[in-house]
Amino acid sequence: MSLIVQKYGGSSVATPALIQRVAQRVVTARRGGHNLVVVVSAMGKTTDGLVALAEEITDRPSNREMDMLLSSGERISMALLSMAINAMGCEAISLTGSQCGIITDTAHRKARIMEIKGDRIFSALAEGKVVIVAGFQGVSLDREVTTLGRGGSDRTAVALAYRLNAELCEIYTDVDGVFTADPRLVPNARKLDTISGDEMLELASSGAKVMEAKSVEFANKYNVTIHVRSSFNEQPGTIIKREDAMMEQVVVRGIAHELNEAKVTFRGVPDRPGVVAGIFSRLSDANVNVDMIVQNVSESGITDVSFTVRKTDMRIALGICEGIKDKFQAKDVGADEEIAKVSVIGVGMRSHSGVAAKMFQTLADEGINIEMISTSEIRISCVIQASEVERAVRALHAAFELEKEAG
Repeated sequence: MSLIVQKYGGSSVATPALIQRVAQRVVTARRGGHNLVVVVSAMGKTTDGLVALAEEITDRPSNREMDMLLSSGERISMALLSMAINAMGCEAISLTGSQCGIITDTAHRKARIMEIKGDRIFSALAEGKVVIVAGFQGVSLDREVTTLGRGGSDRTAVALAYRLNAELCEIYTDVDGVFTADPRLVPNARKLDTISGDEMLELASSGAKVMEAKSVEFANKYNVTIHVRSSFNEQPGTIIKREDAMMEQVVVRGIAHELNEAKVTFRGVPDRPGVVAGIFSRLSDANVNVDMIVQNVSESGITDVSFTVRKTDMRIALGICEGIKDKFQAKDVGADEEIAKVSVIGVGMRSHSGVAAKMFQTLADEGINIEMISTSEIRISCVIQASEVERAVRALHAAFELEKEAG
């Protein structure tokens, strides 16, 4: 009997009626001959509500107590789903992250999975039960409840699929799969039947919200096949798997955009060894993740250094830079929150030239100025003004003819 790990996001279990619907899907799969481990997120906006409750108590809650609070959301949905499945005549048991033996490091609210013991899961499966697991959480090496941060339930599902040697990891969400661009911006965006793990990782890192980047990275590392599909219909979604020769024939697979970016600029800093290292070591010490970096050409020994961070980290980054600008003899520090990043992604870029030229020309034809550029082997990203994102994404989607089936 094959084993499948399924994960249902918050929108899929947002109400009792939707939980009943998920339960029916699980029971159908179980009666179809599959062993099942089902990972659930908190219902709807429950986590946001719990954060808001904490903020009514104090503006500085401890991370430990936040983990205790936030982990309760998934426990509610796991118990309700287990009840629903049992009521349909199919035996199920719900388990918390700690009960499953999901061992993490000690970093509250952003813990990393270190090990999954899984003894209780194996025992329950051997008894013919469907196992419902609370996503997003585990227990630390010092026996504290921890949460995995944004996208943590996806990570729970992928890690369990690897540990349990599952045939497939199904990620159920409120969209039909992975599209060539955000369908809300590009009405003729096309759902992809398959995509390589590397392409999905770049899409997720560049703003696509379907999958969380760390989960895709884990799946790539351990060769876990993922099927992203909708919990609201029975249609097949998008398979994320290891790259094959056919995938390289498609030069550009999709367009991603990210609005949650801000730019910080050091103006007039001395162009000498150690300055840039000093700036970014301070940011690293504060756990501020930097995305793109540009240093201008030096004039008379003076240069400007710009970098992008998530908007949520912008105030911390700006405060650090303001605090060290005199030390590094900078003339000024500025910030711009009205920027966005647009990216074209495809493994075919490895063997095809001209993608960058086409992207830059397309944006130029639209009168869109490029402020920063970064690249990887299969991605080209440009920082532009946020007000121009919709126009840029639509123009690039049309220029690379992504509405057409790959031939």
